Amino acid sequence: MTQTLPPKAAAERAPAAGRDRYLDLLRALALFRVVLYHLFGWAWLTVLFPSMGVMFALAGSLMARSLSRPALSVIRGRLRRLLPPLWVFGAVLLPLMLVAGWNPAKDPDLGGTTGLVKLLDYLVPLGAPPYPEHLGSASGLLDPTWADDAAGPLWYLRAYLWFVVASPLLLWAFRRAPWPTLLAPLALTAVVGTGVVTIPGETGDAVTDFAVYGGCWVLGFAHQEGVLKEVPRYVAVSCAAFLMAAGLWWASGHRGPDGWDLNDIPLAQALWSFGAVVILLQYAPSWRELPGRLRRWDGLVTLANNRAVTIYLWHNLLITATVPILDQAYKLPFLRSDAAASALDATNALWMFVLVWPLIAAAVLAFGWIEDLAARRRPRLWPNGKGRRAPA
Repeated sequence: MTQTLPPKAAAERAPAAGRDRYLDLLRALALFRVVLYHLFGWAWLTVLFPSMGVMFALAGSLMARSLSRPALSVIRGRLRRLLPPLWVFGAVLLPLMLVAGWNPAKDPDLGGTTGLVKLLDYLVPLGAPPYPEHLGSASGLLDPTWADDAAGPLWYLRAYLWFVVASPLLLWAFRRAPWPTLLAPLALTAVVGTGVVTIPGETGDAVTDFAVYGGCWVLGFAHQEGVLKEVPRYVAVSCAAFLMAAGLWWASGHRGPDGWDLNDIPLAQALWSFGAVVILLQYAPSWRELPGRLRRWDGLVTLANNRAVTIYLWHNLLITATVPILDQAYKLPFLRSDAAASALDATNALWMFVLVWPLIAAAVLAFGWIEDLAARRRPRLWPNGKGRRAPA
C-alpha cells in the first residue's frame, strides 16, 4: 500500500526551520569516525557507527528541505558548494602524483591516452577521480599506496553528486509512494551487491554505492517530511533491529579480506546503515543548542559542520603525511636506542592520531575559507561559532 504526500501537507509536517544541533552533532561524530577508521583501520568501527550512512541521510534531509525552491537552482547551489573545494584539492594532489612519476596517459587502469578524459572527474566528479594504486617505492618518503589513500575517499563526492542530481525525482517518487521508494535501494543492493548481477568497472561501483546508501538518503527525506515520526516507535525500532541483525548475519557468511569490515560487504552495509539511521532519526530530539555537558563541544561541532567538505577531502592525505613526520623522530638523540625505537614503533598509530589533528586544523585554516566563498559567504578562518551574538 502506498501513500501520497502532497507537497503542501509534507511541508506542514516537516521539522521547523533552523539549525538542528542534534543533526550537527551526528555529522561531527560521523567525520570523527571516518578519520579514526582511515587512521587505525579497525573493522569494528564500521559496525559501531555507520558514518557514511549517517552522512548521506543528513545530506538527504537537507536536500529535501532545500527542494521547496526550484530544483535546478538547488542542484546548482549544491554543486557550487561542492566543486571549488574539490578543485583546490585536485590542484594540490594531481601535481604531487605527477611529480612522483604517475603518467595518466600510460596508466593501463585508465585505458591509455583516451583515459585522460577521466581526469575531468577532478573538475566534476561524475565518476570517482582517478589515481594510481601504487606510486613510488617502499624506500621512498611515503608509502607506495599514498595516492590511493589520499584519493580513495573521493568516491563519496561522486555518490553525493548523483544523489543531488537524482533528488528531485526521488523526492517526487517518495511523496507519491513513500515505502516503495524507501525500500527500493535495499532491494537493488540485494541484486547488485551480492553478485546476483555484476556490473563491471566504474559503473558497477557507482551503481552499488547508489544502492547501498540510497536508502539512507531517502530516510533523510522521511525525516524532513515528518513521515518517520508517524511510524510508532516500537515498530520502527523493531524493524530496524531486524534489518541490522540480518545485515550482521549476512556479513558473518560473506566476510571480506578485513573480516567484519562492512565496507567490503555491500548488502550488510546497506542493512546495518539503514537500521542504525532509522533508530538515530526516530529518537532525534530537536535541539537548537547542545544540552548539558555536550555544550562544551559546541565550538568543535560548529567548526566540523562549517568545514565538513574540507575535513573530508584532506584528512586521509594528512594521515599519510604523518608518516614522514614521525620518521624524523627516530633521528632525535633520545630516541636512538633500541628500546626507545621499539617504544615508538609500538605507539606509532597513537602518535599519528596525535599529529593528524593539528594538520587537519592547518588545512582548515589554509583551505576551509573556500567553502565560504563557494557558499557566497564572507570568508572565515576558524568558524567555530564563538563570538556570535546570542539569538533574541
